[in-house]
Amino acid sequence: MVGRPLSSRYPERTRPRDGTGLAQTGTTAQADPAAQGSGPGGSGDGSGSAVPRPRADAPLLEVRDWTVHHPADPSRTVVNGAALTLARGEVVGLAGLMGAGRTELAMSLFGRSWGTRISGTVLKEGRPVSTSTVAAAIRHGLAYVPEDRKDLGLNLIQDVKTNTTAAALGRVSRHGVVDSGRERKVAEEYRTSLRIKTGSLEDPVGSLSGGNQQKVVLARWMLTDPDVLILDEPTRGIDVGAKYEIYQIINELAQAGKAVLVISSELPELLGTCDRIYAMSQGRVTGQLPRAQADQEGLMRLMTAETTSPGATTPTGTTTQRKETR
Repeated sequence: MVGRPLSSRYPERTRPRDGTGLAQTGTTAQADPAAQGSGPGGSGDGSGSAVPRPRADAPLLEVRDWTVHHPADPSRTVVNGAALTLARGEVVGLAGLMGAGRTELAMSLFGRSWGTRISGTVLKEGRPVSTSTVAAAIRHGLAYVPEDRKDLGLNLIQDVKTNTTAAALGRVSRHGVVDSGRERKVAEEYRTSLRIKTGSLEDPVGSLSGGNQQKVVLARWMLTDPDVLILDEPTRGIDVGAKYEIYQIINELAQAGKAVLVISSELPELLGTCDRIYAMSQGRVTGQLPRAQADQEGLMRLMTAETTSPGATTPTGTTTQRKETR
């Protein structure tokens, strides 16, 4: 899965709308990138040289003052005044301990799939957009690969073909009816380009390995031709080889001009993959670190931050936000 341009390996639907050309990665899988802190973007300590990616200065997606309350207990604030930006061609990480609010932030952004009393602003290329439903989020170019692929990302009793096209049936339908020939062709293209190992497209997706299941989830959302992909724990529960293939896909999507937000509990994975890394603690975004300044110690300080006032400065020099009073 190395050495060829993304545009020749992936179906036409995954290429950027503006026809941006893609560079080769030239990266080889020789060891576990997560274990060594060496993802597709460079070394895990932030000092390695990154594979060049065409990044824009202006934000593609901007989230402002995003607040989410717990659906079962509306008095409980789970995400509090979060703010972040993503640019085209950029891989951005989101770190945090369990309960920090990372998944809740992601799911609430994608069609308000989690939470209640959600407030805040989402801007796409500087213009406010509504992502209040999943259909609206998809229409505005967002895609979300969930943390729990088996319960939320796939229908395990359905076949590979059906799972691949489930989020973009309009692309494989004629007059509102699924064209089985077109559906098979598209699913086969993704099976080939993502190297999904399955005996047949009719095999139940539940019979695949974890890594191949994750590739099917990625194929499903890549078929929607998103501008922004939110990947929640994209390599959890998969083997070393599949992890590296996922890293390659992430890097090449960014080379294609997509913006990718990676949520991960593995700090070496974020350090080796991302251009910038945000951290969350107790529902707040406590700061961000660029690749050149990021290390595990600095991220842990932000992930465990006890902030006391707006604009307070952490030892790493990033801006923190006021801790919610509970």
